[in-house]
Parts: sequence; C-alpha cells; structure tokens
Amino acid sequence: MDLYNLYGFKKQTMNSTIKTIYLLSLITLFTACNKEETDDTTYNIPASYTEFENVSYTGQTERLSMMNELTTYMKESRTANISLSANKLKAMFANETDAAFAQAYEKNIKSKTFENVQTAFENLMDELATASNSTTEGSNGVSGVIVSTVDHEDQYLIGDDGLDHAQLIEKGLMGACFYYQATAVYFGDDKMNADNTIINEGEGTDMEHHWDEAFGYFGVPTDFPTSTDGLSFWGNYANNRNAVLGCNTEMMDAFRKGRAAITNKDLPTRDEAITEARTTWEKIAVGSALHYLNDGTTTEIFEDMAQRGHLVSEAIGFIYALQFNPDKTITNTQINELLEIIAGSPDFSEMNLYNTTIPKLQEAKDKLADYYNLTDIKDEF
Repeated sequence: MDLYNLYGFKKQTMNSTIKTIYLLSLITLFTACNKEETDDTTYNIPASYTEFENVSYTGQTERLSMMNELTTYMKESRTANISLSANKLKAMFANETDAAFAQAYEKNIKSKTFENVQTAFENLMDELATASNSTTEGSNGVSGVIVSTVDHEDQYLIGDDGLDHAQLIEKGLMGACFYYQATAVYFGDDKMNADNTIINEGEGTDMEHHWDEAFGYFGVPTDFPTSTDGLSFWGNYANNRNAVLGCNTEMMDAFRKGRAAITNKDLPTRDEAITEARTTWEKIAVGSALHYLNDGTTTEIFEDMAQRGHLVSEAIGFIYALQFNPDKTITNTQINELLEIIAGSPDFSEMNLYNTTIPKLQEAKDKLADYYNLTDIKDEF
C-alpha cells in the first residue's frame, strides 16, 4: 500500500512536470512567433520607395496637377486689370465641365476636401474674383494689386482686408485636402483596416495601396530626397524646411518603414510609422508658418503691404492646416487663438491684416514655437 501510494505520488508529480514543461514550450514558441511577426528587424526595409512593388497613386498625382493649374490661374490676378472668374475657380475646384483645365482630369479636389470647409473655400474664390475686378491700387478697405516697395518686381492682389486670398486658398487646401486625406483618411482606421492579403496587379493589397496614396499626397518623387525634381506643394515646403528640421529623411524613413511593415504584416510597426509621419508632417507646417511669421515681423516687410499681405497670408494658411491632423499637438482652440492674434479672427471672412501689428505677429510666433518646443530655433526658419 505504501509502495502504491509512493508510486502514485511520483507518477502524478512526473505528469505535472511534463505538463509544465510542455506549457512552457508552447509559451516560448508563441512568444518567438509573435516577436517574429512584429519585430521590424526581421525583414528588409528598402533604402528607397522606388524598390517597392505594385506602387500606384495616380489619383493623388492628378489632384496635385489640378491644384497646380488652379494656383497658376489664381496668380494671373497679380497683374492689374486681369479679372478672374469665380465660376471658373469653383469649376476647377470641383472639376466641372467648364473648368477649362489644360488637360482632362477624372478626379476633383472638392470631394476630397474636408466637407465642413468646402463652402468656406468657395467663398474665398468669390472674394478673390471680386478683388480681381478692381481697377485701382489696393489700400486699406480697397482691393487691388499692390507693387512691393521692397522688391518692385513683386506685386500681389491684396483684398480690402489685407489678405492674399489666392494664398489662403492654396495653403488652406494643402491642409484641408492633401494633409487631411493623408494623415486622417488614408492613415485612419478605415483605410488601414483594409485587406492585406489579396495582391492586385499594379496596386498591391488594398492596405498597401492606401499607404501609397497617402505617400502620393506628400508630393515628392519615389527617390526623394536623393532627387528633388518635380516637388509639389508639401514636398516643396518640406525641402525648404529641411535645413532646420531634417524633415526630408524623417518623412521618407516613416513612409518606407510603414510600407515595408504592411507588406510583412507587421501592423505595430506600421502604426509607429503612421505616428512618425504625422508628427514630422506637422512640423513641416509649423516650420513653414514660423518662416513666414519671421518675414512678417521685420519692419521692412511689415511696412510693405504687398509683402505683408502675401507672406502673412501664407503663415495663416499653414497654421489653419494644423487642425486636420488627428494626432495634432495643439487643440483647435489654440489654433483659432493663433489666427485671432494674427488676423483678428479664425474665420477667413472676418480676418483683416491691415489691423495687425508686429507685436501681434511676434506673439503668435512665440506661442507657436513654444507649443512645438521650437523656441530655440524659431528665428532660423
């Protein structure tokens, strides 16, 4: 009986030990497998976006081209006595039949612009067209072309409110369309929860394709920053801010890292790349706003209404754009406060740059730099 009990005890102990070893083995195996799936060091991240297969973002390229044509048309108003058509501006925005683009486009800008602000941009187009009908030189309360006193070769159509409406439209849509689509829509849950198994010829999986479309809105060649040929909109401003921010490599590292992670089913690393791209892109907008506020706070530029209206309107556009990043560092309330300090209101229709002052522009610049921990380098932009 004693021998039986002893044997039974040993047998139970042995069975428990075997089970424990087995369970530990399973845990170790699971941990190893899980690490392999999420460790971005287990696969190669190409040195250039050109090395990825099945990359396509033709819709984004088309919208960048459309914006370029819209911007070119708006700049015609810088010459006195050249009137713009409000109907044509809005037709180009929506790609309607009377848009009169130089080439045929299938896409449009309006439908991809944040819905709540589409009307605000159409109102700006009305204001730009109305201002372009002026036959007198611009001044406080009077729209018209103003020749720069700093550089007599520069001249801009400045509204009766001191704003360069063409710049508000261009920089504003860079934020409300391109930046919004990339950081909020294509990096968002709906697009990033798409199928990542079935490979579509020329486009990759749905998730890969959505990632490439976000990249397309950045406006750079696939071998950027080695090549800086053909930069568009955000890509151009990134390159301009690169000397201070080092943003070119940061953006491309994030885009390459995220695309490689998707291809290798490494979603945690993809999410890291999304955060990195959103953060760096935001810094490009902030750095660009600081650059134009630096210009605006110099006495020579401030006293030149052509330059003040033009350059400070660009700063307004970049600050306005910050609201469309879901991971933005500051709140919409803080963004509106900055716009109110600069132009008296966060509402385009209520802004006035004739009423601003150098101390106000300096205050906005200091606040913006402080929000982003750029105080030490704010004057370098």
